[in-house]
Amino acid sequence: MKVVAFNGSPRKGGNTETLTRCVLAELEREGIETELVQLGGKAVRGCVACTKCFENLDKRCAIDSDVINSCIAKMVEADGIILASPTYFADVSTEIKALIDRAGLVARANDDMFRRKVGAAVVAVRRAGAVAAFDSINHMFAISQMIIPCSIYWNLGIGLRPGDVNEDEEGLKTMQVLGQNMAWLLKKLHQD
Repeated sequence: MKVVAFNGSPRKGGNTETLTRCVLAELEREGIETELVQLGGKAVRGCVACTKCFENLDKRCAIDSDVINSCIAKMVEADGIILASPTYFADVSTEIKALIDRAGLVARANDDMFRRKVGAAVVAVRRAGAVAAFDSINHMFAISQMIIPCSIYWNLGIGLRPGDVNEDEEGLKTMQVLGQNMAWLLKKLHQD
């Protein structure tokens, strides 16, 4: 089993990555392979509503000038997907939004190819707006017919400067439990 995580923060090593690595550590403890993809800070385009993905049916977006198609390929191969974002104006980063819109539409066009994969949101926030960002990510998972594991609270951690989330004890515990619940769910889904 494999889980791929996409860090939508342009701050490599920042709070979003710290929270995501906390979830990944729990998955790795359970013997699940993980990969962290740095998406934030890369130049990506949003969906242009060309609907070529419904014509081509090749599990790819027609826009081929950025990294989104390689991300989609990783999502297709994975059993679980984590989308991690900082909170920007009470929502997700531009990079995560582009991935949601383009990967989500390509999945719909290709027989709902994310159906029954496990999806988890991870959100870093300075103060407020994280629940809206958390919802935005979960909307994509729900529309894609994915299975969403829960934790002891919404999957968010609080911090401004890099490393601040390490002081958010409840946020870190939420990420640990999320990783444990995601591992449990993946194992249940893959029992023979």
